[in-house]
Amino acid sequence: MASANAAEPQDAKAPVPKLVVGTVFAPVSAAPWAQAVTYNDELVSVGSRVQVKEELRRSGGTRIELRVRDLGADRVYGAHVHTKPCGKLPTDAGPHYQDQPDPTQPSVDPAFANPNNEVWLDLTTNKDGSARSIATVDWRFREGGARSVVLHEMVTSTHEGHAGTAGPRLACVNVPFM
Repeated sequence: MASANAAEPQDAKAPVPKLVVGTVFAPVSAAPWAQAVTYNDELVSVGSRVQVKEELRRSGGTRIELRVRDLGADRVYGAHVHTKPCGKLPTDAGPHYQDQPDPTQPSVDPAFANPNNEVWLDLTTNKDGSARSIATVDWRFREGGARSVVLHEMVTSTHEGHAGTAGPRLACVNVPFM
C-alpha cells in the first residue's frame, strides 16, 4: 500500500532525486552535533565509516543503500531507518519508521514490523569490516518522519512478539531523508 505522500509519476527522462550522506562515527559525547555516533566502540569503532544513499524511484518507491567500513569483521548487524535523529542515548532515535504505523508501540507484530512496511538494512561484514545492504520499498517517507539509520547488535527477528527487534543499538547516523 502506497503512502499518501507518494509523488506524482516523474518524466522518464527527468533525473531521479538522490541523497547521499557519508561520514565517520564519532564518540557519543559529540551528539547531537556529529552526523553519526557510536554507542559501542568495540563493535562500531570511532572513525569507522558509513554512507547512506536514498534514491526516489520513478515508480513512487524508495531505494536505500547502506555501506559501512572498518566495523567488526565477519559479523552480522541489524540496521533500520528510525523516526528521530541520533542523540546521546541510543533510544533518542525513536522507533523504526513504518509506512503504516502500528497502533501498538513498540511494534513487534509481524503485520507491521516487516521489511515491506519498514526499511531493513541488515548486513554482514567481510574480513575487513566492510559491508553493503540495499532495501527497496514501494512507498516514500512522510515529510520529517524518517531521520536516522541505526545499527543494531543482531540480525532482525521476524517471529511473532519479536518481529523487527535486533538487539541493542550500537550506532546511529543522522540522515535528512527526502
